[in-house]
Amino acid sequence: MKFIDEAKIEVIAGDGGNGVASFCREKFRPFGGPDGGDGGKGGSILAIADRNINTLVDFRFAKLHKARDGENGRGADCYGKGADDIVLRMPVGTLIIDQNDGEIVADLTEHGQEVLLAKGGEGGWGNIHFKTSTNRAPRQKTEGKPGERRELRLELKVLADVGLLGMPNAGKSTFITAVSNARPKIADYPFTTLHPNLGVVRVSHEKSFVIADIPGLIEGAAEGAGLGIQFLRHLQRTRLLLHIVDLAPFDNIDPVKEAKAIVKELKKYDESLFEKPRWLVLNKLDMVPDAERTKRVKDFLKRFGWKGPVFEISALTREGCDDLVTEIYHYLEQQRRLEIRAEDTPQMAEDARGIASIEPDDPRFKAIE
Repeated sequence: MKFIDEAKIEVIAGDGGNGVASFCREKFRPFGGPDGGDGGKGGSILAIADRNINTLVDFRFAKLHKARDGENGRGADCYGKGADDIVLRMPVGTLIIDQNDGEIVADLTEHGQEVLLAKGGEGGWGNIHFKTSTNRAPRQKTEGKPGERRELRLELKVLADVGLLGMPNAGKSTFITAVSNARPKIADYPFTTLHPNLGVVRVSHEKSFVIADIPGLIEGAAEGAGLGIQFLRHLQRTRLLLHIVDLAPFDNIDPVKEAKAIVKELKKYDESLFEKPRWLVLNKLDMVPDAERTKRVKDFLKRFGWKGPVFEISALTREGCDDLVTEIYHYLEQQRRLEIRAEDTPQMAEDARGIASIEPDDPRFKAIE
């Protein structure tokens, strides 16, 4: 299946049916009165997040989604039938944006999350609603309201805990293959990764996290060079970035220059993405002689000016990979606990204020004691 992470669609909700002005015409009922029914409601357009879908390919060619109109009312107190709603199933992580004003309509981050994209028009009233003691033969009726119409842009941002950064052939695909269930294409030439790959990393039977690999970045990516800039949005939801560096490149390429180019392009693309926690992973150490390994690592760190966490691995032989995976999981668990604590703090403060406001003679005071 082709990976599609962008699409533009138009959604048109159905119009409401018109109410009708009608009068009862039955034998032995000369003054039957008004019996015009209401029009039916137009169909709405809904979006629902589905974790079983991982691409927007269904919306690349099916650009128009239009719901049916509601039926008109009829005589004999018959109401028009409402139209069925249309449900569009989208991948979890889809961002829905209004094309006209750039407003974010919805961000589908959870499986089963449902959002209204275009509301169907309400049905009009029949003359049965306008009958009064002084107006026994009303001829008023109302028309159905038109349904909403929207032009939307869909952007898919994959949901992952960890994202991989690096130049082409830095070993990102080999790394994600070594530590997860993902099986991307691996070859000895650049740009073998053409779309994001997701893998589940199992630390133990009940402990896991999700890692995302995107096509490699090159210098000038922020201006459109290469493929990676098209997929950097997929790293915006991650909690941690792994900057993978090839410490044994071919053709005498300076790894420090390449690493600095990645950092530069990241900052030019999105300042918030640049500010995300980032760890340095020095890869392909199996290709460096043991006697030179320590010297080469120290030289790289000195010239790169890196002061954050550093890990030395070989994705091919899995040397150092298990330790890195364990450290990643511990870091993610710590971040989750901090987020839960931050969410609970306002409620705890509110509870504390409520307790402080109780008077000593209040029965609730004794309950607290």
